[in-house]
Amino acid sequence: MNYFIPRGFWYGLYLFMIIGPLFVLLAGASPPGRGLWWEFSSALGFMSITTMGMEFALTARFKKATAPFGIDIVYYFHKYVGLLVCGFVIVHPAIIFLTHPATVALLNPVTTPLRFKAGIISALAVVSLSVVTVVARRFNIEYDNWRLWHRVLAVVAILAAIGHIAGVGYSAQEQWKSAFWAALGLAWAWLVLYMWIVRPFLVRRRPYVVEEVKGERGNNWTIRIRPKGHEGIRFLPGQFAWLSIWHTPFAMKDHPFSIASSADQTPTLEFTIKERGDFTKRIKTLSPGETVYVDAPYGSFSCDRYPAEALVFIAGGIGAAPIMSMVRTLANRADSRPLLLFYANKQWERVAFREELDLLRERLDLRVVHIIENPPPGWQGESGFIDASIIARHLPDVRGRQYFICGPVPMMNVCEKALRKLEVPVAMFHSELFNIV
Repeated sequence: MNYFIPRGFWYGLYLFMIIGPLFVLLAGASPPGRGLWWEFSSALGFMSITTMGMEFALTARFKKATAPFGIDIVYYFHKYVGLLVCGFVIVHPAIIFLTHPATVALLNPVTTPLRFKAGIISALAVVSLSVVTVVARRFNIEYDNWRLWHRVLAVVAILAAIGHIAGVGYSAQEQWKSAFWAALGLAWAWLVLYMWIVRPFLVRRRPYVVEEVKGERGNNWTIRIRPKGHEGIRFLPGQFAWLSIWHTPFAMKDHPFSIASSADQTPTLEFTIKERGDFTKRIKTLSPGETVYVDAPYGSFSCDRYPAEALVFIAGGIGAAPIMSMVRTLANRADSRPLLLFYANKQWERVAFREELDLLRERLDLRVVHIIENPPPGWQGESGFIDASIIARHLPDVRGRQYFICGPVPMMNVCEKALRKLEVPVAMFHSELFNIV
């Protein structure tokens, strides 16, 4: 695996793909009588469509491009850029309406020309997509339904936007400009084809079968799978995979889960999954022999990427899964470095991996500090919520260590603030974000 293409290259490529087409707008003669504000509005329109096109690239799961950042960060970036595009799409016509009030008549869906109908459709699709994204969790929209609407609205938005640009014609009136937009449209079409056809086809060729489903504490279930007819994958401890269960990859109903097994244990893979929504509550019904498809590995959350003399792990609930992958891998390697795990849970009886962690302490220089929100009577350990005082109490010297944090987003935010308060450099701590969609 090569993870060393510099971030700067990807930053530059992304900005070029968004801003570069603006030069097409500026090149050649401009239509007369439009004025500064109209030209500015046109530039925002161009920015909107090129940024929409790059939104497909951000979610295409290109490993070389996502490795320097972590795919969870790329997906978060995708989400907020999408909201920015929504702002562009709203401001683009608003400027024209404010500076040329007569153009408000173009909003009439009956009388407006087809090219402006396409623009209205694109704008409504973008706004609807943003609204669905913002309210999805608040209204408990089911994950697979959300993804379906997300894909449909995104494709409608960009196709209608292309139709709007082609219909207006100012940016494609010269032959070379028409060729440019045709090439850009084909590139976006290829991205969609890759995401919906090519990648699922490649994943489907490498199936896995379920070997075991095992119950864990805290309504968690561990599934162990093995490759069928191929050698499996190599991954870094702490990375994750998209799993297609009960569906082929073409259904695009895959879900992301951290790999919990040792990176040295391949070809079998283990995932420990907590019962949350409709999908995860069905994990326990899996039977040995059932087929599972794995799109992996992804993510930069790994101790193998950040060498240090000592490692500190901070986990909350099932956020311990990728950390268990790292600890198990280090145990298999007979790693002698000092390891410290802060493990936060609501109740002692629901602490996943509790007994295994006791056994791993015999194989590693590992200390485990349990923080229980609602401790049982007679509890002698840490209680409440993890904060800077708990970390400092068990780690007087924070220097020379790499820190790995995974758990619910509020807990991770608190832990990152705590580490900054303890003067741990930002470059020394790393988080795995749960909500990447």
